[in-house]
Amino acid sequence: MDQTDLLDRAAALVESALRAGADAADAVSHRRVSLGVEMRLGEVEETTRSERDDFTLRVFVGGRNASVSANSMMSSADLVERAVAMAKAAPEDRFAGLADSDRLARDLPDLDLLDETIPSVDDLTERAAAAEDAARAVAGISNSGGCNAGWSVEGLVLATSSGFTGSYLRSRHSLTAIAIAGEGTAMERDYDYAIANHLADLPGAAELGTRAGERTVRRLNPGSIGTGPATVVFDERVASSLAGHVAAAANGSAVAKRTTFLVDAMGEAVLSPAVTITDDPLRKRGLASRPFDGDGVEQAPLDLIRDGVLKSWFLDSATARELGLATTGRASRAGGGTSPGSTNLTVLPGDISRDDLIREVGDGVLITDLIGAGVSIVTGDYSRGAAGFRIRNGEIAEPLTEITIAGNLKEMFRRMRPADDLTYRYVTNAPTIAVEGVTVAGR
Repeated sequence: MDQTDLLDRAAALVESALRAGADAADAVSHRRVSLGVEMRLGEVEETTRSERDDFTLRVFVGGRNASVSANSMMSSADLVERAVAMAKAAPEDRFAGLADSDRLARDLPDLDLLDETIPSVDDLTERAAAAEDAARAVAGISNSGGCNAGWSVEGLVLATSSGFTGSYLRSRHSLTAIAIAGEGTAMERDYDYAIANHLADLPGAAELGTRAGERTVRRLNPGSIGTGPATVVFDERVASSLAGHVAAAANGSAVAKRTTFLVDAMGEAVLSPAVTITDDPLRKRGLASRPFDGDGVEQAPLDLIRDGVLKSWFLDSATARELGLATTGRASRAGGGTSPGSTNLTVLPGDISRDDLIREVGDGVLITDLIGAGVSIVTGDYSRGAAGFRIRNGEIAEPLTEITIAGNLKEMFRRMRPADDLTYRYVTNAPTIAVEGVTVAGR
């Protein structure tokens, strides 16, 4: 994708908006090209290709603002005229506006987000087939839930009347394998999934498929468990969800609306002192890395939680103004506006191995899969369907399915203990995490 022409058009749109009566303006372009192959039982079920190309112009007139999105076919004059007219009729919003000029990114870092490798349909088909063949080759696998190989490149261009212009491109390679074991009502399924900016960082297709098959077979012949409190160990594959709940509760938008149980907790111990959670938008090859935020603001890594203490909110420029604070450079661009959010969120590893952590638990439950979304950031109430394994005498024992785990995040957060097995595989990453005193309900 050539970003130069898009940058020129974005800057021209901003200039046109100012000439048409806007006090300030910004223009953003999103472009995305993707290719995917879905395979099941050795046959290609679907091949998809999509392209998206759109511009959004946001204008500010007095204390009002509006944004208009259009594809590349709409004329610039029509886009500007419509946006300015809408802004004049919009309700006032005293917090909206461009980022302060002194916070804008000037020197954009190279984060190595773009892989020049462009796979063909045949390449993706071969990758998906290799993953499925490996999964089906695992003893005990009876069927395939399908394998998907995908690739995409997405680009963002931003120009503002406050003097910022910038762009970046990011590629993605992905692979998913789903395997099925057992027959009839005794069937179980599991999966493995990987995504990376660079193909070289993606695990081998056979490796991923084998892992999906082995995980599935381990779930056969599940047992049951009674209802009561237990230490729950969140496998690293699902432990990232706990970090996601922390991030949602520390989102500046929720703080401004007072719809989070962390609203008055800045500077207080809200998690176990064993837990530090960081957010780094500048990690090389990070899945959520970017050289500037959605406001064009310069970014830096931050500690959201340090030794259990809440140290920061996720803030964009508008939310920061509403709270009387400075932006933390965490604006995410969604259409014409921005909203605060995390980037590469990470729970840092603890000082104990996963095996030793499970041995110390003695008797409990290892969760490998979570179902549903019964989580309230307002109250902290937590209830989710789950599957996993019994932990008995410090060893992983029989599989469990159709269980429910419940508690309150305010208490669960204080009892988190991370292991040392952190790997960077997703946007949000966490090691295995143990939480004492969670209510577990079986069938």
